[in-house]
Amino acid sequence: MFENLIKDLISFNEELEWLEFKENWFDKDGLGEYISAISNSAAYYGRKEGYFIWGIKDKGHKLVGTGFDPNTTVNGNEPLKHYLARQLSPDVGFDFYEESIEDKRIVVMVIPAAKNIPTAFKGIRYIRIGSSKEKISKYPERESYLFNVLRNGFPTIVNTESRYQDLTFNKLFGYYGSRGIILKEDTFRQNLELLTDEGKYNIQAQLLSDNSHLPLRVSIFEGKTKATNLFSVREFGFDCLLYSLDSLLRYGDVLNLIQADERNRAVERKEVPLFDNKAFNEAIINAVLHNNWIEESEPMISVFSNRIEILSRGTLAPSQTMQGFFLGESKPVNQKLSEIFLQLHISEKSGRGVPTIVSKYGKEAFEFRENSIVVTIPFDWINAAVNKHANNNENNLTDNQRSILSEMRNNPNITITQLSRIIGISDTAISKNIASLKRSDCIKRVGSNKSGYWQVLDD
Repeated sequence: MFENLIKDLISFNEELEWLEFKENWFDKDGLGEYISAISNSAAYYGRKEGYFIWGIKDKGHKLVGTGFDPNTTVNGNEPLKHYLARQLSPDVGFDFYEESIEDKRIVVMVIPAAKNIPTAFKGIRYIRIGSSKEKISKYPERESYLFNVLRNGFPTIVNTESRYQDLTFNKLFGYYGSRGIILKEDTFRQNLELLTDEGKYNIQAQLLSDNSHLPLRVSIFEGKTKATNLFSVREFGFDCLLYSLDSLLRYGDVLNLIQADERNRAVERKEVPLFDNKAFNEAIINAVLHNNWIEESEPMISVFSNRIEILSRGTLAPSQTMQGFFLGESKPVNQKLSEIFLQLHISEKSGRGVPTIVSKYGKEAFEFRENSIVVTIPFDWINAAVNKHANNNENNLTDNQRSILSEMRNNPNITITQLSRIIGISDTAISKNIASLKRSDCIKRVGSNKSGYWQVLDD
């Protein structure tokens, strides 16, 4: 009954606010507090229910089985379930279920999300902060947000009012027109669901307006971590989200260097892109489409020397399973925005986005963090290996020359000005070192100075 669900839940990188794993742990009052916390957290994150599962190790999520007995009695001879229900208010209708998976006994407690008012145990309301169970009164902002969810429903970009109400939509009309679709002035706000029930512009309207007030940024770092120098920041916006997305996807073509592979060359030189463009595009579109725009935080794109990381805020849609996610069974976080993307042929209903990325880079390309999802697109540097000629002449090269070779291997399009900034010597000194490396047959320039690239030579 619960085998597929459990296998899906243990595939998450870490425990979530509406999920707890234990092996044999039991404390009657502690369990009551967990029910309160998980019930409230499930409502907080828009889920119908949360889970407390015995028989799974907290670290590593390994199936180990459990000896926990949900039919145990407490306080003499009172059934545990009766005791917990008596102390909870209002009644949340939790229940226990047993399952055997891989010959391991697993116990699942299903905890419905709070409704109308937060769930309390012995008069105290709890919530999960990461993997910790806390009194919600210690976090007034979360408490206020939870009450708002229970009163008005889970917030979406459609039912949440934008703080910008002086919005215009000239670019939206232009974008639709470029796709051969005519928007009507008197109906487009209703048809595209740009208004709340109160008739105010919502977050979706803000995103699609002439000024979304939210940019899409690409940060380029010198090395493999954010601890290295920030080389540049490219910003696409503040604009209609549709145009910002188009600009970002075009910038992907700029980042995707086409490398000349001279290895084992017979007749024709092979051209190798730095990364798979289809996977990159799908990752960007998914990040924009599934981002939690409610918090007015945009996706974050970081370019390192060996990869691109594309981070979208928030988590999977409440009804999305991990198995379904990887199979391409899309459950959009932003349903109406997804429909708009489909209408404009930005994305496809076939659900090929995630499978496209997985087929190229594997499931390990995805990392599910507490409040974000990260897709990693690795670079395929064909000159990443240390070249033989440089090794053979290692003693004849200066430290600066070795550094220049290293940077050229990692970025064949690197400029003298960029080398000067990275290595810390003047443009003139860089040019002299490059001339020396050319004379030593360590490097050559392929193409013009303006549009060509550096090739580090191998013996």
